[in-house]
Amino acid sequence: MNTPDRPPAPPLDIRGLRLRLPRTARPVLDGVDLTVGAGETVALVGESGSGKTLTSRSVLRLLPTGAATEGTVRVAGDDVLAMDPEQLRHLRTGTAAMIFQDPRAAINPLRRIGDFLTESLRLNTATPPAEATRRASTLLEAVGLTDAALRRYPGQLSGGMLQRVMIAAALMGEPALLLADEPTTALDVTTQAEVVSLLGDLRERFGTGLLFVTHDLGLAAAISDRVYVMYAGRIAETGPADALFSRPRHPYTAALLGSTPRLDAPPGRLVAIDGQPPGLQVELAGCPFAPRCGYATDLCRDQAPAARPLPGDPARLVACHHSDRLEGSALDG
Repeated sequence: MNTPDRPPAPPLDIRGLRLRLPRTARPVLDGVDLTVGAGETVALVGESGSGKTLTSRSVLRLLPTGAATEGTVRVAGDDVLAMDPEQLRHLRTGTAAMIFQDPRAAINPLRRIGDFLTESLRLNTATPPAEATRRASTLLEAVGLTDAALRRYPGQLSGGMLQRVMIAAALMGEPALLLADEPTTALDVTTQAEVVSLLGDLRERFGTGLLFVTHDLGLAAAISDRVYVMYAGRIAETGPADALFSRPRHPYTAALLGSTPRLDAPPGRLVAIDGQPPGLQVELAGCPFAPRCGYATDLCRDQAPAARPLPGDPARLVACHHSDRLEGSALDG
């Protein structure tokens, strides 16, 4: 808990998070450190299977059956992994909220939008129904919808409108932290841009910390203040968004950027990342990216690199033995 002589705890502070599933040779998450400050947007990016979604779901302790964890996951100062059921219920209905990928899978199609939005407040707090409805109406207006949506069923709304409803639902409990798990995946490009802009506006308006999980580096660049790049359950690189995208210092970050379509890119085929990410049945002795990395040496294959600050830039951390070799290289910027 916060005390008067200490600054407020950040909305999210993950330290040394390890998560292992039954019958796997290595941890799914392996020593993850990640923070989100108040009013800050942090992007978590990487290929499918890198551990992004599991990291975000661990914040609400929505873990697979049989999962074993180590480390701490603190939301507003309280360790989620040590919470009892009552504390966990309070966390999920007030302190933190998640916006899922597919709104149609998260909303009961047989209930009106108004019931969906107000249910948590009515069941878990002493909020009168009329007040809960007023808050739902206010939040629908904040996300660009009218209160007429309260009386409609999910099937009467478009995918973009339903995602706005999901964002309003996440804000109903006035959370300190929003978790957005690829919230634009099923949307067209125009609606994606609208949702991203909306999340940025709401973050500034309500002062909520936002963890934005995505495999789309363009979206991450558009919305985030800081970025964490994840590979095989580990953080490969982190730093301010502008610096990280313009001057990557991990070969994986550079490879992701090189394989991203850009209007100003030179003509020709996109650069592909050779090979595949390691499976969960593969033990990792050294750097997990070494088999796919053109800079890899015997040191990389034998010894896992620790995250180190870049010389002269302590805000950027890179887990690479040869990050200095990217300075001024073809991959730089």
